[in-house]
Amino acid sequence: MYLVKTPKLIQGLFPNYLWRVPNRKKSIFLTFDDGPHPEVTPWVLSQLASYNAKATFFSIGSQIDRHPQLWQQISDSNHSQGNHSFSHLNGWSTDNIPYFHDVRMGANRSRSVLFRPPYGRLKVKQAQFLLRHYQIVMWDVMSGDFDEALSPEKVVENVVDHAKEGSIVVFHDTPGAFPRLEKALPAVLAHFCKLGFSFDVLSSSPVHTTRSRLSMA
Repeated sequence: MYLVKTPKLIQGLFPNYLWRVPNRKKSIFLTFDDGPHPEVTPWVLSQLASYNAKATFFSIGSQIDRHPQLWQQISDSNHSQGNHSFSHLNGWSTDNIPYFHDVRMGANRSRSVLFRPPYGRLKVKQAQFLLRHYQIVMWDVMSGDFDEALSPEKVVENVVDHAKEGSIVVFHDTPGAFPRLEKALPAVLAHFCKLGFSFDVLSSSPVHTTRSRLSMA
């Protein structure tokens, strides 16, 4: 089970996590989890380039090891990189020390202090320790592209109906999500482009971003 829109109550319970970027600019922060994948990530990069849009990729360390050239392509395209751990461990079901080692290995591969916990699951002690070293990044809107029960149109609706200025939106550059992502991502880009939004990257400091104005491509 997951929530499309993260309630303000939950965000308020964890104020040290980054849920959205507090600004009044017409900008949205697309993020892509679980890559890089050779079947999907190049397509995502092409779609983003078509709209002069930037995004943040929360990559898995083991995937970076498998596809280092693809990881480099993401960086060379001026997108931001984040750490999604080395082996996608669930914090709730993993002892703290092995979990910390896994996160550190992922950080070494991604070269980023931005960390998104797999499944969004962290124990309190894990979060307290990791916040000393990383910016924990959650999300404002979950697209649901990974959900096989959803249609591509519903994924688009999830984002269009809930994303607003400063929203952090989660997509996945994975083969499992691609049947929905293939239609949803271009539609989301086109929709917000027409509304005059930019798609920006998350930086190491949550209040600073690199802005990229969308074209009407």
